[in-house]
Amino acid sequence: MATIPSPERRFSCEVEPDRDSVRVVPVGELDVDTAAAVEEHLREVLDSGFSEVVLDLRRLTFMDSTGLHLIFKADARAERDGTSFVVIPGPRAIQRLFDLTGTRGHLTFGEPGLGNGARRE
Repeated sequence: MATIPSPERRFSCEVEPDRDSVRVVPVGELDVDTAAAVEEHLREVLDSGFSEVVLDLRRLTFMDSTGLHLIFKADARAERDGTSFVVIPGPRAIQRLFDLTGTRGHLTFGEPGLGNGARRE
């Protein structure tokens, strides 16, 4: 599913299932205009019964506090449901948001590759 918030910029969100895991990959800018698309995909995969949900931030070019909020909402839902929720770190500008808000240590960040190297930072 692709959401196009304005003609000037494009956004998409890819979902890549792999056995018991699924990777959700937002591409472009994750902000107030695009967060609903990512939130919908995360809700769908969490409802589908995957044992691991991976949110891959590597293809983001921008993220605001709306994106940060939806990540923590998905993490809390996954924890409540007993699902592993792993975030693959994004580019430096994206990771800086976690540092500035002091929230990096509250998520499980993993290395690229479903199910490998997950660790809470």
